[in-house]
Amino acid sequence: MSTATRLPRRSVVIVGGGLTAGLAARQLTAAGIQTLVLERGKMLEHGASYTDSVLPWEIENANMIPEEELERDYPIQRGCYALTEVTKQYWVKDREQPYSMPEDKPFDWYRGNHLGGRSIMWGRQTYRMSEMDFEANAKDGHGVDWPIRYADIAPWYSHVEKFIGVSGSREGLAQLPDGEFLPPFALNDAENDFADKVAKNFPGRRVIPGRCAHLSEARPEHLELGRMQCQVRSLCDRGCSFGAYHSSLSSSLPAAERTGNLTIVTDAIVHSIVHDPATGRATGVRVIDAHSKKGSVYEAKVIFLCASTIGTTQILLNSRTDAHPAGLGNGSDMLGRNLMDHIMTGAAGLYPGFEDRFYRGRRPTGFYIPRFRNVSEPAEFVRGFGFQGGVMRSGWKSAWSAGAGIGAPQKEKARKPGAWFVFLSGFGEMLPNPDNRITLHPSKSDQWGIPQVHIDCVHSENELRMGKQIAADGKAMIEAAGGTVIMGWTGALSNPGKGIHEMGTARMGKDPRTSVLNRFNQLHEVPNLFVTDGAAMTSGGCQNPSITYMALSARAAHHASELMKAGTI
Repeated sequence: MSTATRLPRRSVVIVGGGLTAGLAARQLTAAGIQTLVLERGKMLEHGASYTDSVLPWEIENANMIPEEELERDYPIQRGCYALTEVTKQYWVKDREQPYSMPEDKPFDWYRGNHLGGRSIMWGRQTYRMSEMDFEANAKDGHGVDWPIRYADIAPWYSHVEKFIGVSGSREGLAQLPDGEFLPPFALNDAENDFADKVAKNFPGRRVIPGRCAHLSEARPEHLELGRMQCQVRSLCDRGCSFGAYHSSLSSSLPAAERTGNLTIVTDAIVHSIVHDPATGRATGVRVIDAHSKKGSVYEAKVIFLCASTIGTTQILLNSRTDAHPAGLGNGSDMLGRNLMDHIMTGAAGLYPGFEDRFYRGRRPTGFYIPRFRNVSEPAEFVRGFGFQGGVMRSGWKSAWSAGAGIGAPQKEKARKPGAWFVFLSGFGEMLPNPDNRITLHPSKSDQWGIPQVHIDCVHSENELRMGKQIAADGKAMIEAAGGTVIMGWTGALSNPGKGIHEMGTARMGKDPRTSVLNRFNQLHEVPNLFVTDGAAMTSGGCQNPSITYMALSARAAHHASELMKAGTI
């Protein structure tokens, strides 16, 4: 890799093109800083590359991928509900980008290599972490103390929410802080009934509209970027040509491009970071062209790693030097350790009544039940969980279900909606554990010669106890509301990684001896290198983490721009 591409002196290289990269790029370019985004995947164009306008009869195999193709190309990715015939362009082929793990410790790593990353396919649930979450490690002794508190990040939550657009209701809950919300997507009649019965039977539990990064109404700042109000089509995992949900392609990267300070290079596989031992600074990024396999180096004053938790950690571990033999910035031996995800289990059932009711549209969200265990109700474990769910009525397809009959009875059934169903999906906090870690495989490399990732991660007894409580609480709420549980999980948890919220492998902390990053997401040992994706998380809370990643990213980018203006980095 002898060729070096020199950028303007006041420049930043951002590795990644997804949620956190987009927010960092917007912040830096607005400050007048020339910024380069390096995306390992292919180019996608907002709107033109999406499949949200493909008509049902134009889709092969009823939008299902043949079993042979799933087994061959997507043995891991197939576990995600969003992988279909019209969305498979967004997901990696597992056989082309393998990773390793112990046979008895499966980890599901869901990935999409393209500009925009998983911001095209994310679930868009958007919940702030609370003061309780930022204090948890210090109070119960698991992990290390966060170097920030809620007050430090609250203004950046607001900053990001106003820009991306988040629908939600203000509830005044300490464990789930309110934000800068657009109007919520209202609950339907059955959900309001469920909410009333939960409140009556379980004081302290609340059923609220799900908070999501969708434009329930488009404000001037959204319209200016060509974004429009959500059309309530529920085709979100295909990409949204209306720009109704936030992705880096629909909003943050276009905003950065408008400044004239952004350059984007796709098909750029980042190999490692160039480090100057004389200055202690990072000086560039080694890149391999995805197709030609030729190497080059992009030089910059400041580097942001936003390659996703596992990708960022792989790059840092592979950036070994004599000064950093265990990986760049790994003097604490915490790089790659404390891998977390959210645990998942729940319950579902039939919901009675409301046979004369239906609803219009297909909302992008349902309801949310904020954490109540170890808040208003005790538990035999530390931390807590929340529920995402909804009450929905099946449509005409129920006429094709088992027992629907044939001929006239089936036709008659097809004229009426089916039964109402309630589902409660619990997402619980996974504790930081240094034995849950990412390393580089000692002998296996990928097609670009980069050591493969090896993931060793398992749930602890705390998570297993929490899973049983999630299933029990979900079942109890459905039954108390008059429902009949037909899918009651025993509390058995999905594989780590299934939550698609992997985080924590380059954690923030106060002490360089026990953490990788400082309070502004800078490596303790390399101050001009920032990590602002999920790897930075010190603990995970039980809330969907993307808004926290984005807030930390915007905050760190602002800090970097101030340091660059002052000539400090």
